[in-house]
Amino acid sequence: MANKVKKTDDEWRSALTEEQYHVTREKGTERPFTGKYHEHKGKGLYVCISCGEKLFGSDTKFDSGSGWPSFYRPHGDGKVAEEVDQSHGMVRTEVLCSNCDAHLGHVFPDGPKETGLRYCINSCALEFQGDEEEES
Repeated sequence: MANKVKKTDDEWRSALTEEQYHVTREKGTERPFTGKYHEHKGKGLYVCISCGEKLFGSDTKFDSGSGWPSFYRPHGDGKVAEEVDQSHGMVRTEVLCSNCDAHLGHVFPDGPKETGLRYCINSCALEFQGDEEEES
């Protein structure tokens, strides 16, 4: 990305809620089945709460039963970055916004046949842009 978003810790804290800051900047996780987009069915795009980068389309969202919004593909190439996460005694693949390095969640190799991937994303790391009328 040519103009990667960089902010100081104080700037991030003032721009985000406490939960958003904890998840996106401190690599936290919201409790399963509590996020506002877990059962969301609107048509549109899910963007990064920190910088507005278009991350996932509603057409790739599916119910994984995990308790978090799940997608089988990012909205476009280079929208998300991946890093090895060895926290909590596990080895997982962390998913970050490529534009601002916000922690979004993790990706697992147990998704639907389209890609075989399950991007398990925290609702509070996202903002929805689209048709709210189809929300459940």
